[in-house]
Amino acid sequence: MAALDSKIFGNKRVIHGNQVATIDSKMADLDGNMAVPGNKRVTFGNKMAAPDSKMAVSGSKRVTFCGHIATIGSKMAAPGNKRVASGNKRGPFINKMLVLDTKMAASGNKRVTFGYKTAALGGKMVAPDNMRVTFGNNMAALGNKMAALSPLPPGHRGLLAPLWWPGLLLLLLLPPLGHGATFKVGVVGPWSCDPLLTRALPELAAKLAVTRLNKDPAVNRGFWFDYVVLDEACHPAQAVAGLVRAEGRASGFVGPLNPAACGAAGLLAAAWNKPLFSWGCLRGEPWLRGPVAWPLPPAPAVLYAVLRFFRWAHVAVVCSQQDLWREAGRGLADALRARGLPVGVVATMEPHAEGARTALRQVQAADKVRVVVMCMHSVLLGGQDQRLLLEAAADLGLADGGMVFVPYDALAYSLPYRAGPFATLTNSSKLRRAYDAVLTITIDCPERSFHEAFRDAQRGYEVPTHIDPEQVHPLFGTIYNSIYFLAMAVEQARRAGRWVMGASVVAHARAFQLDGFCQPVAAGEDGAAHMAYVVLDSEPRGARLWPTFRLDLGSPGLRYLGHPIHWPRGTGPGTDPGCWFNASALCSGGVDPTFVLLMFILVCALILAGAAIAYYIRRRIQHGQLMKGPNKIVLTMEDLTFINTQSSKKKLDESRTSLAGRSASDTKSVKSLGATPETTNVAVSEAVEKHPGTIQAPLFLLLLSHYGLVASWQGDWVWLKKFPGETHPEIRPATKMAFCKLRDLRHENVNLFLGFFHDCGVLAVVSEHCSRGSLEDLIRNEDMKLDWMFKSSLLLDLIKGMKYLHHREVIHGRLKSRNCVVDGRFVLKVTDHGYSELLEAQKVPRQPPRAQDLFWTAPELLRDPGLQRRGTFRGDIYSVAIIMQEVICRSTPFCMLDMAPKEIIRKVERPPPLCRPSVSVDQAPMECIQLMKQCWSEQPERRPTIDQIFDQFKTLNKGRKTNIIDSMLRMLEQYSSNLEDLIRERTEELEIEKQKTDKLLTQMLPPSVAEALKTGAAVEPEYFEEVTLYFSDIVGFTTISAMSEPIEVVDLLNDLYSLFDAIIGSHDVYKVETIGDAYMVASGLPKRNGNRHAGEIANMALDILSAVGSFRMRHMPEVSVRIRIGLHSGPCVAGVVGLTMPRYCLFGDTVNTASRMESTGLPYRIHVSLRTVQILRLLNEGFKLEVRGKTELKGKGTEDTYWLVGREGFHKPIPTPPDLVPGASNHGISLAEIPEERRKKLEKVRPGLAK
Repeated sequence: MAALDSKIFGNKRVIHGNQVATIDSKMADLDGNMAVPGNKRVTFGNKMAAPDSKMAVSGSKRVTFCGHIATIGSKMAAPGNKRVASGNKRGPFINKMLVLDTKMAASGNKRVTFGYKTAALGGKMVAPDNMRVTFGNNMAALGNKMAALSPLPPGHRGLLAPLWWPGLLLLLLLPPLGHGATFKVGVVGPWSCDPLLTRALPELAAKLAVTRLNKDPAVNRGFWFDYVVLDEACHPAQAVAGLVRAEGRASGFVGPLNPAACGAAGLLAAAWNKPLFSWGCLRGEPWLRGPVAWPLPPAPAVLYAVLRFFRWAHVAVVCSQQDLWREAGRGLADALRARGLPVGVVATMEPHAEGARTALRQVQAADKVRVVVMCMHSVLLGGQDQRLLLEAAADLGLADGGMVFVPYDALAYSLPYRAGPFATLTNSSKLRRAYDAVLTITIDCPERSFHEAFRDAQRGYEVPTHIDPEQVHPLFGTIYNSIYFLAMAVEQARRAGRWVMGASVVAHARAFQLDGFCQPVAAGEDGAAHMAYVVLDSEPRGARLWPTFRLDLGSPGLRYLGHPIHWPRGTGPGTDPGCWFNASALCSGGVDPTFVLLMFILVCALILAGAAIAYYIRRRIQHGQLMKGPNKIVLTMEDLTFINTQSSKKKLDESRTSLAGRSASDTKSVKSLGATPETTNVAVSEAVEKHPGTIQAPLFLLLLSHYGLVASWQGDWVWLKKFPGETHPEIRPATKMAFCKLRDLRHENVNLFLGFFHDCGVLAVVSEHCSRGSLEDLIRNEDMKLDWMFKSSLLLDLIKGMKYLHHREVIHGRLKSRNCVVDGRFVLKVTDHGYSELLEAQKVPRQPPRAQDLFWTAPELLRDPGLQRRGTFRGDIYSVAIIMQEVICRSTPFCMLDMAPKEIIRKVERPPPLCRPSVSVDQAPMECIQLMKQCWSEQPERRPTIDQIFDQFKTLNKGRKTNIIDSMLRMLEQYSSNLEDLIRERTEELEIEKQKTDKLLTQMLPPSVAEALKTGAAVEPEYFEEVTLYFSDIVGFTTISAMSEPIEVVDLLNDLYSLFDAIIGSHDVYKVETIGDAYMVASGLPKRNGNRHAGEIANMALDILSAVGSFRMRHMPEVSVRIRIGLHSGPCVAGVVGLTMPRYCLFGDTVNTASRMESTGLPYRIHVSLRTVQILRLLNEGFKLEVRGKTELKGKGTEDTYWLVGREGFHKPIPTPPDLVPGASNHGISLAEIPEERRKKLEKVRPGLAK
């Protein structure tokens, strides 16, 4: 500090009062160094003044203050005329005062800098004449030099000794008094810019850690721990800038996470001499210096141990585009290269499907890559980039076991794999198959999982219980462990008698153990953290992860856990020579023995292939004929444009395997699954690539599995029906021959088979698309009027189609109403014929059908499953009869029987009695009913042939041709006459419902706010200069609730608030909300009414108080319901909060004061603040007020309050307030008023209270 009144003698400066002068030609320099006699240096602030990190005072001693160095910045012992602070107390020292925690001490009319701030008393600086003074690590800058003022007066020269030595002696005595200083941990990370890291809840993790630390007797003896969460910017440059500003906010840091910021963070930590504990910084980087420690084992070391065990040397790194992951990937590649591994590719992936493919193509182009390390968020925790990468790997064939994919982020936390199947894998079969090529290395929690540890904390009320543990990122535990790790190092340094500063804390981060969040953590003698890791593998075709190996860096190798790793094709990636993992061996490539063996096998395979060239060429020619030219029957993705036809009116179950299409107006593009154009010119493969966020699981295979798929081929719509089974690598020759036979079947009433779809292992039959859907859909459509002419036309089409098939010796075997489709001209076509033959030829395993799918199956086929798979001509006749019943009755088969489907099938299969549908004679001509009964005869030989059915059915219309067009014209005329009335009726119903909705919305929100929300406009918060608020609650509500059943409490509140709601309707007020027994009303918002708001609220309060006087509870009429009312006026802000359930809320001190007026009121009293009284008197409406006197309001002090007891012209009875009992709270309900039986109930709930 520059002297205020110092003098120079020769080349020396002296200390005068609070001033420091230079002695022996040394001076306090510009960099925070201060010279004292003996060429020593003194530390001010939290850092040492000397660049060589040494500190000396008189007598070469060090002085500590509360466990720290005696500083000016945080705590200061001031020599001279000062007072000294010890701990939280101040001790007098002459006449002046010590300023703590970045405060200032001013002398005279000057200004002096202590720590980071400047104390101004007279508006002048200590050092005039353009000088600059350094005190601590900060400068009071007025120029570029340090100069003393005037020479020290002769009379003051002897003050130097008496001022230094008493202060030094006091500083030496202060450490024993400094027990219990605060050590604040700064948790640094990109919490706000990364949504997934936000789910780690760093604030909650830090709070839980320091709470347990302060209760832990092993670590809380020297310091009281606190925390602060520091947000790390996403961009490295901005992150470094944020770290520079964090100097005074924490005593030590956990973080940062971005390796790019670690170098600057280490230098800053060295400059501040504060410890830095980070698992994101990579050990061994040349630019990483300073007091840095690692609370986790280095991720490259863990990964290297696994690679060495499996002998996978060739590694590629694929990073997400964020700076955090890009820098982590580069650092990981450098660390592995430093260990001798050939990391050839470090690719940055753009966040879309094509970006994933581009990155993987770089990996493919590299030589012999065994492992792909994915530096990005795990897909199991919501990482979309990893989902894109794995799905692209599956598309490119890289997830077939030739490579193993390792998530890098899981090395930093404990993945809760024991919680059960992961929903991400359960919902996506494609991702599930791709994840079979993933090995996850994560921290092991041997006794309890992360979720269980989190729930234990919730059960102990250490964290909020409303948080779902499964939504918390496991990095929560890593943050917790890191803080605990830092605290243990701090305690070790304190016990060793060392200063708790950066280098000493890092030096003592060794040789201890602690119980982490869900796993034990240890620090070795070398300062390295030790944890157990586990290698996880996904189960085949499942969504669970299983532990296969356990890794402990302290022991060699991996320990097998009894569960083998499952590879997609039975074998994993190849191995590399062991020289890659031997530091003393030179590995330049050479010839791998495995490669030699593979080459030998390849040569043998080529020799064997030569013998089959002729067969291969012939098969190729046949295949070319099927794939190209006019006879092409095998279609691929390139041939079709897919259209998703998900019906919003009907939800089809898995058994509905009709080849029928759905309405064209009901289609949506697969491209976006939203409100999109009707068709798309993008194939499904391109849609999956370009829009992975909207097409999930993948959508193409999912649609084929459940509903089938509509596509466009050569300008016409076609329908695809997928073969059962997972995948079909090839189409068997027998299947092609059977299909060629079916393709030649062409008839107006038979749906045409067009070909096969075979791509990506999916095999489907392609047939004509019929826009009217299936016959089943048509029958169930109540809007479609079907007269007998219409029905007979459909049945005749069915008979014609079956007649054609039977004449071609084709057995349908699966005939049912859903396998009969109707085109746009209402022509019925039989489809799904020959499907059983195709399944047999392709060797597809059959799934047992459901009972309701067997309604159309003949009894003799039910008794013989083998015959049922093939079908018979007589069995098709039985199916025709059941379809006739459906069309005639317009209902499902056997709908008239009140039995379960299984019971119906059992009775049909095992008569007697004979179980058949019953059809009324007035539903169809008698001849048709008789024909139907003949067709479902129990004896197959007694059933008519299809030709006989055709001849008999033609006679039903007496030789007249069934003209469906005439029938349609008659129905259209009827529709046109009824359509206008129907539209009018629906419009009126819609208007009524709209009015109901608007009324309900305006009851929940102010009309202006409701209108804004309906139009989608933003509702800005609004400031109201003055409003009056009303608060009331029920006196003794807790006691009443304890004596009542829950339904009785609900009835009480409903009756009371219904009474209040009826009263406020006659006043210009707005009901804000009710919470429990609290009732809140406001006037003057949202519609301003001048200063009438106080009068409106006062009149309403009198009406409510009068009504409550005669109110009685239904279940305890003998107990009076007493309320307390509080009124207050003032400004407030109102706005809408929330989106899912928007609430109109009020904010401001007026709300708090109104609540305090209610809580300090008395039963049957209206408690009014002075401001409200002033407005009521201005209104001059005759309100009667009584002075209550001084009232203590929490947080407001003592204020004058009043009672509102009436108004001139108000003649309604007001209940008399009860007498006040001296010494009692007068805020409850007397037990004497409670009936005996209710008191007994209260005694059971709260023993001893009712006495």
